[in-house]
Amino acid sequence: MSQSIGRVTAVLGPTNTGKTHYAIERMLAHRTGIIGLPLRLLAREVYDRIVAARGPSVVALVTGEERIVPDRAQYWVCTTEAMPDGMGADFLAVDEIQLCADPERGHVFTDRLLRARGTAETLFLGSDTMRRVIAALVPGIQFQRRERLSTLTYTGSKKISRMTPRAAIVGFSVENVYAIAELLRRQKGGAAVVMGALSPRTRNAQVDMYQDGEVDYLVATDAIGMGLNLDITHVAFSGLRKFDGRRMRDLQPNELAQIAGRAGRFQTDGTFGVTGEAPPLDDEVAAGIMAHSFAPVRKVQWRNSRLDFGSTRRLIDSLEMPPDSEHMVRAREADDLTALKALSEEAEVTARASDGPSVRLLWDVCRIPDFRGISHQEHASLLLAIFCFLHQHGHVPDEWLAQQIGRIDRTEGDIDTLSRRLAFIRTWTYVAQRKGWTRDERHWRDTTREVEDRLSDALHQALTQRFVDRRTSVLLRRLKQKESLVAEVNDKGEVTVEGQFVGRLEGFRFHQDASATGDEAKTVKSAATAALRPEFHLRADRFYNAPDTEMDFTEQGGLMWGEHAVGRLAKGDDPLRPQVVAFVDEDAGPDVVEKVQRRLQHFVDRKIAALFEPLLNIQRDETLTGLARGFGFRMIEGMGILDRRDVMNEVKELDQESRGALRKHGLRFGQFTVFMPALLKPAPTRLRLVLWSLANGADEFPESPPPGLVTIPAINAIPAEIYLKSGYKTAGDRAIRIDMLERLADLLRAENSRGGFEATPDMLSITGMTLEQFANLMEGLGYKAERGDREKVIRTDQVVPGGSAEVPDDVPVMDRRDAAPGGVVESPHADPDPNVPEGAEMLLNEGRAPIDETTQSADTEEEAAAEGAPPPEMSETEVPVGVSADAAIEGETREVFYTFTWAGTRGGQKRPANQGSRPEQKKSGGRPRGKGKRPPQSGEKDNAPRTFEARPARKDRIDPDNPFAKALMGLRRDD
Repeated sequence: MSQSIGRVTAVLGPTNTGKTHYAIERMLAHRTGIIGLPLRLLAREVYDRIVAARGPSVVALVTGEERIVPDRAQYWVCTTEAMPDGMGADFLAVDEIQLCADPERGHVFTDRLLRARGTAETLFLGSDTMRRVIAALVPGIQFQRRERLSTLTYTGSKKISRMTPRAAIVGFSVENVYAIAELLRRQKGGAAVVMGALSPRTRNAQVDMYQDGEVDYLVATDAIGMGLNLDITHVAFSGLRKFDGRRMRDLQPNELAQIAGRAGRFQTDGTFGVTGEAPPLDDEVAAGIMAHSFAPVRKVQWRNSRLDFGSTRRLIDSLEMPPDSEHMVRAREADDLTALKALSEEAEVTARASDGPSVRLLWDVCRIPDFRGISHQEHASLLLAIFCFLHQHGHVPDEWLAQQIGRIDRTEGDIDTLSRRLAFIRTWTYVAQRKGWTRDERHWRDTTREVEDRLSDALHQALTQRFVDRRTSVLLRRLKQKESLVAEVNDKGEVTVEGQFVGRLEGFRFHQDASATGDEAKTVKSAATAALRPEFHLRADRFYNAPDTEMDFTEQGGLMWGEHAVGRLAKGDDPLRPQVVAFVDEDAGPDVVEKVQRRLQHFVDRKIAALFEPLLNIQRDETLTGLARGFGFRMIEGMGILDRRDVMNEVKELDQESRGALRKHGLRFGQFTVFMPALLKPAPTRLRLVLWSLANGADEFPESPPPGLVTIPAINAIPAEIYLKSGYKTAGDRAIRIDMLERLADLLRAENSRGGFEATPDMLSITGMTLEQFANLMEGLGYKAERGDREKVIRTDQVVPGGSAEVPDDVPVMDRRDAAPGGVVESPHADPDPNVPEGAEMLLNEGRAPIDETTQSADTEEEAAAEGAPPPEMSETEVPVGVSADAAIEGETREVFYTFTWAGTRGGQKRPANQGSRPEQKKSGGRPRGKGKRPPQSGEKDNAPRTFEARPARKDRIDPDNPFAKALMGLRRDD
């Protein structure tokens, strides 16, 4: 560079003194100027500032991987290594001149200190520790001392979890930086990441995210110590040692000060300290940083700049010449010299580098930085290929260069993969920037820049996804701004605050997103609480005005609004007046809780009043007096169903007038139970079980059986009272619906229970049972069942189910309507249904009793009329159910029957009334019945027993998942 004839000044002082800003102002005061900066990132920042002041047409940017040079360039912003030589600019400045002492790059800065000059003015900017050595090396230089604009204070050690916002945590390895950033993401919502290896585009995107307040924390390497102007209030060191490229070493106090000085900008004071595993700073070191007092730099790194290109050997010797000043020390071997030595041993290089221009070209190739950092050998192999191309062809072949770039031009992968690709593309960006190295310089510069930009954007996105929780950062920022947060709840109940998903709102309870933990969870909770408060009030108003049809209760006492639980029933002073507990978050406020609770109480009271109206009418009837009123209250306590054994004495004491008064309210005095048929419908039964369970303090409420079943299995583990409140009474292995039981009892009263009787078709039809099941039921009711068999008859003109063979002539025949009642009833669903759970077949194949208008709802009646009506009258040509064609052909003509007599040993009931002592006599008259019947003779139809076909339960009316049904079937309840 040309020798200066102007003023040379060293502007020295600590960080935050405005030195770089001063240099920019001085450069713009001249017609032309050059400024050298230590980092590509900083060069880009200064370039943007000067472009904003003077426009892009007069500002050039030259770095190793970037070259923007307009035709009328006046001001050149460069990295120190890329500063052009011999331009003769009016102004020249070199920033961070204290890097002359850096073991790796110091010789470049020392060369600029000794040789770089502006024709009118030269500035060297840096630490005050350089004053003595600069004075010794640059005679006549002037010094300008600048004081820090703000105070820097040491605050000791602090945990990352307690780090204040707008802080920068410094790490000295990629792994350390990533670990800290991940910790901050979990605890603080995230952090921006700044490292020297990042491209300017990625670095700027990360810094903008921090500067704009999207995140409150910055994790960086010591790259932030080189003049990057950031809004930092506190700098924390996570370590005090670093790897300098050769070895691990302790950071010097002046190096710590350079980084710590990033805290506090302009006149805003800053603090610094340590965190993580870093030990506290020594008192002397901390005091020196605060006072900006450090040991002076005594020697600077130097490497000869007057190179001999006569041969590779002479070039190496010139690079290894010792300095001629006591203030300089020869720099350690740099990567470019290492590469030169490696290539000079290659026979092909020796043959090609035989003259000055070839050696100069080899040296230019060796100066390609090892951005990839893989190994010296691989780097040397790459340089060898480039040198051979340039020496032989004068340029790098387009096909080869396109192939190298194509391998890198992929944006998928994790952070490490994208970082490696960015490092690789920097090599080709550097090659594309060198004049004459490619056939189409503009094309390859644009191509490499586009690839780097794509990779930079992908890396920024990957860093953000991994180290920034957008939700927490957005919510924190809005909470700090104390603005009203906007919450939205979609039709799925998903809650977003300021566009960020925070959880789900189910009814009036907010369920926070489970992925949020630690400080993030607290932030989400705070934001959701603030934002959802108006939503809770709006939702409470909608709920209060909602019709009862939108609400329901569950078998376990839950209260539902649509699909969401909004409360539960609780035991009250009166079993028919339970209390409600509203499920409302405390953060919703007492007004919302009170409104929801009041609306639920209204719903429950009206539901009980509607379903239990007959029962409540007894309570309101003032005409009931004496024993009738007392018995009415017993019915209210029993919620419409009483076991007659429990009220036997009270029933005896009721006269006919009292009974009549009670019957007006729908009471039926049966032989086994006293009940109100209107309360046996599915809805009152479901409510009765809930209210009874509440009144008895049950931990788990029984669920009502599926509607429409006449009998269900009797499980010993389930108390008989639960069956009774479900509308059933246990008898043997089954429990029978009490209205059907009383209809059966009416039929039984007409039979001779002493002399014995057989089951009539009407009895079997009511219960929907086979003969064997009916016998077990009768035993459960207190009867004795005696099994027998006798000859069975069929008709010869019958088309036998299961076969078409001719029936032998010697087999007696009979009309199906006159068949014996002992025939086995075959279900239409003989084959198991694969869609029905194992164990549910017996429920599905249960017969339904004919529709009873006193116990079935309108819907049930309509369905029964369509699908469940009793079968039509059987044809005279049909065989009795249970007799197969094969059996008829083989002569199996015996049938089973049962004779029932009153035993009085089970069931606790007295012998049915209105039964004569003579077997052949019954109350209603008619033909004699009893044991010892003779087989029917020809033409005697009236004295032949009839058969029937049991109707199976409709599969679509039974819910296989009904827990009560599962329990009754002996199935285990689903978890």
